[in-house]
Amino acid sequence: MSGPGAPDRSRASVVVVSTSAAADPTLDRTGPVIADWLRERGFIVGDPVVVADRGPVADTLAAAVTSGARVVITTGGTGVTPTDRTPEAVAPLLDLELPGIVEEIRRRGLSGAGPTALLSRGVAGVIGGGTFVVTLPGSRGGVADGLAVLDGLLDHLLAQLHGDGHAPRSAS
Repeated sequence: MSGPGAPDRSRASVVVVSTSAAADPTLDRTGPVIADWLRERGFIVGDPVVVADRGPVADTLAAAVTSGARVVITTGGTGVTPTDRTPEAVAPLLDLELPGIVEEIRRRGLSGAGPTALLSRGVAGVIGGGTFVVTLPGSRGGVADGLAVLDGLLDHLLAQLHGDGHAPRSAS
């Protein structure tokens, strides 16, 4: 991710939104998978932060952004149960939405989970011009689908957020 002359974009954060995992962190089956995936791609990632459904999701996300994270991936709270409110906590923080990312995650989920993948209400976008955020489902399959989508575009997305990838405009 980082090299000579490249912008520092190596910090990432994982937020697990789960009431059961907040009570017993050993029940979290997706946060460590995401953290390992990010580390394999050169990001510096601490342990996943676990918050309960309807807990301080927005505050936790804002703290990650303030600490310099260039990528924040949440897992959980994107369904339709009465406590699934991760999208409502994250969406107001986004300066730029990237709906195509979650559309593709849902599309891929159709082949595995079937029609229940359409119940995921995830959001993706950019906060503050430099931090990419995506809310993944709390299931292992949903996380696998999300990471597969991100695998093909995360480097390009981060490069664009830092001004790379476009030819300079000519004076006309």
